[in-house]
Amino acid sequence: MPIEELGVRGKDALRFGPMKPVGLIDPSTGKRPWAVVQLRLENKEATMYSLVGFQTRMRWGEQRRVFRVIPGLEKAEFCRYGSMHRNTFLNSPTLVDQSLQWKTRSGLFFAGQITGVEGYVESAATGLLAGINAVSLLRGKPLEPPPRDTALGSLVRYITEAHPEHFQPMNINFGLLNALPAKKIKKKERNSLLVNQALQSLNDWIATQNLD
Repeated sequence: MPIEELGVRGKDALRFGPMKPVGLIDPSTGKRPWAVVQLRLENKEATMYSLVGFQTRMRWGEQRRVFRVIPGLEKAEFCRYGSMHRNTFLNSPTLVDQSLQWKTRSGLFFAGQITGVEGYVESAATGLLAGINAVSLLRGKPLEPPPRDTALGSLVRYITEAHPEHFQPMNINFGLLNALPAKKIKKKERNSLLVNQALQSLNDWIATQNLD
């Protein structure tokens, strides 16, 4: 999504998105900043950095003006301006089953961003799952998806069961995991419980797969 479209949703939208400062402390004040901009190293000489999460449709002159408002970038030299990229993906809820196979062609597996998952870890995880299922298929073993209360299982569930007309790529998040029994639990404690539950379920699943 273009950075400017996120920005119009409210003054706090960006600092809870690509400018989220959680876990970062300003060494000059000892406090967490209101928002941060992440710079990613782009070359071995450490002379080029890119702004993370700043896809934009703004014209180049406007990009130069806006980005130089950011403290530390007032005199930055811009080697390449931001742009939007096309994210091509399948309508997986209609085409892919929970083993990540094409619904009408056994043995044809899909993984990664083309299935509708977002993120490096998510893409790698679906690749591992597709590989495990391909081997299981060749060995005549049943293809059992990871439990739905695990990160991978809930993500597979999302890309195969979401509403086809509104399907959009998704990162893993706590909202995809199975809910805990209804009772008042603090967010931090709830997330810890979800993680522990997921790890136990994942270990139980792995034990049934005979992954050798």
